[in-house]
Amino acid sequence: MAYYLNIFSPETYEAFSKSNRDVTGFRLRQQNAASRIKIGDKFICYMTKLSRWIGVFEVQSECFSDDAPVFFPQDDPFVVRFKVKPIVWLPKEKAILIHDDRIWNRLSFTKGIDKNSSKWTGKLRNSLNQLTNNDGYFLEEFMLSQVNRGELFDIDEDEYQKLITHRINRIDKVVAVTVPQDTKDEVESTVDQPEVRESIKVQSLIARIGSQMGMSIWLPRSDRSTVLKEWNDQDHVLLDVLPLNYDETTLKTIEQIDVLWLKRRAIVRTFEVEHTTSIYSGILRMADLLALQPNMNIKLHIVVPTERRDKVFQEIRRPVFSLLDVAPLSERCTYLSYESVQELLKQRHLSHLSDSVLDEYAEEAE
Repeated sequence: MAYYLNIFSPETYEAFSKSNRDVTGFRLRQQNAASRIKIGDKFICYMTKLSRWIGVFEVQSECFSDDAPVFFPQDDPFVVRFKVKPIVWLPKEKAILIHDDRIWNRLSFTKGIDKNSSKWTGKLRNSLNQLTNNDGYFLEEFMLSQVNRGELFDIDEDEYQKLITHRINRIDKVVAVTVPQDTKDEVESTVDQPEVRESIKVQSLIARIGSQMGMSIWLPRSDRSTVLKEWNDQDHVLLDVLPLNYDETTLKTIEQIDVLWLKRRAIVRTFEVEHTTSIYSGILRMADLLALQPNMNIKLHIVVPTERRDKVFQEIRRPVFSLLDVAPLSERCTYLSYESVQELLKQRHLSHLSDSVLDEYAEEAE
């Protein structure tokens, strides 16, 4: 018997709570990971945004495919499914905070780490990551005891409701959107030099990773001198001219994107790196690109510090981005943390890896 993570958002938590609670699901891209789960294994359930442990499921079946609505009323993306028996399913006000000392100081991936750090979040990036037996057993026992103990953890109900996405009808499907609230810390402002340096460092790391994977690299001309102080382009892969046949408007949009990876004459991936400036500006550039070239088949990434992750997902699900002609932006653009970029650089034999390895580090808007 082994323990695996089952990650819920507030929206999918609410949907499962209202269901028969006998089926859990994952995205199609997790089919391979799901195939290793055996009957009798257990899912330890965690809710993002609230950062709380919420339940334990026992697996009752092999994985199977089913698109009947469970988590979304239409076009449910969680089609790789298991029959499960909930051993614990906690109300949100009784769900256990990961930062609670009794939890934090016991788990192998949080113990000894500063609570203000983001180093622990990698473990909780994706569902179906395996937990150690010690971590899984400890969390199961703690949540079982919470059923009887009934300890309450404060929740601001108004703030919680803001975390739940809304659904709108496109012509072709129903999609999730958010309408973010403007806050003072999200107003674009003048950025001081140390913060500029941090984003430039990440920009240079992305260029370095791409070059090691055999990609050609494009950087905006305005950023080149500062990025090249951090990244030694010893393989001379930085392009001086984009080898693309697009109209002038499209090319001017593409040229301003923070980092492009190209293979021969095709863009493979695009990256917008934001630090303290408005996340909205980078997402707008991605949306502009898709609006100009809706059939362009490339991967888009917004790269920001971990503490701004939720803001990325709020912005990316704005109605204007959810109503793009071909598909919602949230289905084409993913989030990468600064820490994920740093982790990726530590991968051995980068030159032998496909760019698809990024999909293991990227997060999709739920």
